[in-house]
Amino acid sequence: MPHSNGELQVYLVGAGPGDPGLLTLKGRTAIERADVLVYDRLVSPRLLDYARPECELVYVGKTPDHHTLPQHEINALLVEKALAGNAVVRLKGGDPFVFGRGGEEAEALREHGISYDVVPGVTSAVAAPAYAGIPVTHRDAASSFTVITGHEHADKGESFIPWEHVARLKGTLVFLMGMDNLPRIAANLVEHGMDPATPAAVVRYGTWPMQRTVCATLESIEERVRAEGIENPAVIVVGQVAALRERLAWVERKPLFGKTVVVTRARHQASALSAALEERGAQVLEFPAIETVPPTDPRPLGEAVAGIEAYQWVVFTSANGVDAFFAEAASLRLDARCLARAEVAAIGSGTQAALARHGIAQVHVAREFCAEGLVELLADKVGSRDRVLIARAEDARDVLPRELAKLGATVNDVAAYRTRAVAQGADALVDALRAGDVDAVTFTSSSTVTNLLSCLGDPALLEGVDLYSIGPVTTGTLRAAGLEPRAQASEYTIAGLVAALVDTQGGEPR
Repeated sequence: MPHSNGELQVYLVGAGPGDPGLLTLKGRTAIERADVLVYDRLVSPRLLDYARPECELVYVGKTPDHHTLPQHEINALLVEKALAGNAVVRLKGGDPFVFGRGGEEAEALREHGISYDVVPGVTSAVAAPAYAGIPVTHRDAASSFTVITGHEHADKGESFIPWEHVARLKGTLVFLMGMDNLPRIAANLVEHGMDPATPAAVVRYGTWPMQRTVCATLESIEERVRAEGIENPAVIVVGQVAALRERLAWVERKPLFGKTVVVTRARHQASALSAALEERGAQVLEFPAIETVPPTDPRPLGEAVAGIEAYQWVVFTSANGVDAFFAEAASLRLDARCLARAEVAAIGSGTQAALARHGIAQVHVAREFCAEGLVELLADKVGSRDRVLIARAEDARDVLPRELAKLGATVNDVAAYRTRAVAQGADALVDALRAGDVDAVTFTSSSTVTNLLSCLGDPALLEGVDLYSIGPVTTGTLRAAGLEPRAQASEYTIAGLVAALVDTQGGEPR
């Protein structure tokens, strides 16, 4: 590999087959450092979230009948961006050197003296069958596997695939990019001696939430695929291992498999909910209906933190409030020790966890994760001599400060942050709702309800979609808008919200 200046300029990164969790750690690090990210069609959109906000994103995806950019122009683009001094990541589906044309891109970079590094990825040749419950090798069925292109170069003329040898291989055959040629692949194998009754399978969108698999024999697989409407992108598996799917299928058994769920939480907080839903098989559409920003007037928070020793109680109602408080404390060169003399109270286990991350372990947490529950908890603890600081969202309900004041406390209710609507991606969500592609929408706060409805414009778009609320306050906001949630979390946490979906959506056919 050439090194023109000792600095790596281009990373050829395998994004894996679709499941964002299959990206390697080295691949993620490369994305996080990129100035320019050039990515393919079959790259999970979730991986783009690892890029810095200022990173330039360039889509060069290809379908069998349309190329956004031909390969030679992609090569030229990589050279151009690298020579301009950018750290460039070429993010390719699967592995860049397994039918990914990564070798051609490396050659182009080498010709121009540009440094590059190759970050292998999980190939769909192994991962797609695995997610379908098909091991490409098995002690009792196959001691080898062969990966073959199903889409040979148009200029080759005669096939470079030695069908007479391939048909006699005893192991598993895996064909990539072969759906258009499936009839010819099956015919060539049978013509050259393979048993027509050999098990075969086709896995579409392997490792993605919308994965579909059909199984048949070599002589009938084309008919089954056509009947089921299976199209690109798909992996073709031929061999005795395909028969193991009936016993080993696992993805389809997940409780939310085949369900599409919208997550409306702020982007920086959505990952935990999204990951929990995806772990249970759901396809997640992230639509961050809100984002968290500093309060309209940040001075009261700064003054409260600077005078924190005057308070006997400090109350937090959300993880956002905790993070905002400690960000302000850090700007004043304070840390968790600033709360050493105060009692700390919180609403919810998420808020408690945020406090723990900042070094606060002793926290009073209400049994009911709402303002009313916290008031009940503090009723016999807060008195007339106490000064209470509440750090929470701007324009929050007045229940907490009002009721604590009734207990005789002197209450300072300060805005630690505010939320505002985010409309980015609204058109795509509207299209998905109109097409009937959404099964459920989750709401984690009243502001996610208000802002989603503002972005959609028409509440009727949510008709026929199951709505899920994290707690009674959010449920009240939904009902005030004329919307009835299918379920409310029994525990007002992300885990409780996920459990509500599993309890009501799990196992239902779409």
